[in-house]
Amino acid sequence: MARLLIIDDDKALCEALTELARSKGLAPQCAFGPAEGRRMAHASDCDVVLLDLDFPDGNGLDILPDLLKAPSGPEVIIMTGTGGVRGAELAYKHGAWDYVLKPFQFDEVFLPISRALQYRREKNRDVPPKLLKRNAILGGSPELEQCLELVAAASATDTSVLISGETGTGKDLFAHAIHANSRRSNRPFIAVDCAALPGSLVEGTLFGHEKGAFTGAERRREGLIREADGGVLFLDEIGELPLAVQATFLRTLQERRLRPIGGKTEVPVDFRLVSATNRDLDEMVETGQFRRDLLFRIRTIEIAIPPLRRRPGDVRVIAMGKIDDLCRRHELPAKGASPEFMEILEAHPWPGNVRELVNVLEYALALAPRDAILYPKHLPSDYRLVKLKADAARQEPEPESGRRPAEDPFPTLPEYKDRAEREYLRALLDRAGGDRETACRLSGVSQSRLYHLLKKQGLPRFRS
Repeated sequence: MARLLIIDDDKALCEALTELARSKGLAPQCAFGPAEGRRMAHASDCDVVLLDLDFPDGNGLDILPDLLKAPSGPEVIIMTGTGGVRGAELAYKHGAWDYVLKPFQFDEVFLPISRALQYRREKNRDVPPKLLKRNAILGGSPELEQCLELVAAASATDTSVLISGETGTGKDLFAHAIHANSRRSNRPFIAVDCAALPGSLVEGTLFGHEKGAFTGAERRREGLIREADGGVLFLDEIGELPLAVQATFLRTLQERRLRPIGGKTEVPVDFRLVSATNRDLDEMVETGQFRRDLLFRIRTIEIAIPPLRRRPGDVRVIAMGKIDDLCRRHELPAKGASPEFMEILEAHPWPGNVRELVNVLEYALALAPRDAILYPKHLPSDYRLVKLKADAARQEPEPESGRRPAEDPFPTLPEYKDRAEREYLRALLDRAGGDRETACRLSGVSQSRLYHLLKKQGLPRFRS
């Protein structure tokens, strides 16, 4: 029997929903506040939660993440008498199954319940789960797990994927993981660094050319797109692709045909496109550096990899995995790491992300070729100072009245930009009252650009 948890402080509504749920063959329970609802969701299995948003002691959205993490992983349907489209947007962003406005007919709320139960029945069929090949992607933070869920979803399709993230976050590993888990896994994976393509030969390198098509074309060349036929074409740093080539590549994506330079006929190509960038392609569209229509085609699914500073819980896992890998690569005996060594790594903001962490570990291993344990003395001095300064700041006594307080650790440039951008967007939303047109006018940027920035910072969009 399917189990329903109703969280609402309106006892009359709870009683009516309970009676109707029983008549539909469900097993209902009621909670009359957020704290009680959270406790009941974690104490007993439930399939679907009906969650009100408006409580005297809080908002239902505050407990939505906890409900979704309950052992039974219930689907959550929001009920509220306020909020409209704005409330629905917040609910969907936080993972709600559906959103129902009060007052409602009972059929209006039991239709999404039946759909959610049908989804759970299909999801829980006795089908052995497919083990995701992570391809050296280390970590287990919630932020990383969300990205891996998108990798699994993208691997089941043949659609175009855009992987975005700062330099050093491992975008190429995610591209390889999509390929390894897809139906094209036994076909070619052709990686192209768009930033390294020679300016005058970009088109010939990608599309190929016939012998004598231009000066220096002494023999025929297939081109990298043709080499990816049947497999995956990975365009790393696609934002560096010249505008003139973007137009030709867009046509190839749409038609699945290309004409080599100097060729008389078009040839069919079958490839799956995975792209990566550390640049803001929406901003490049606004400044005329990237084609809007091409961005639509390459971003059917987007996987935004969070920087390492936003997933500190992964630092220890990544460090231990990389230490093992590096020891094998350099034929060194296996090594451990002292707690103090790990504390320093976890205290660092890592502006260069995983790539920077690996470089630091390489340095430490070079200083400890025969040592069984890595200690702080094996790290560069500036990395050891980060932890020392953080400890000193915590031990600083409370400033007396009139005295200047101790300064916070100086942020890295990416951290400062990220913080300033988030504060600006929050102030903009507040000043514009959530209105889209007002926000665009005040900020001087387009709607698509604002949507991208809000999504990047995890902030709500506009109500209209």
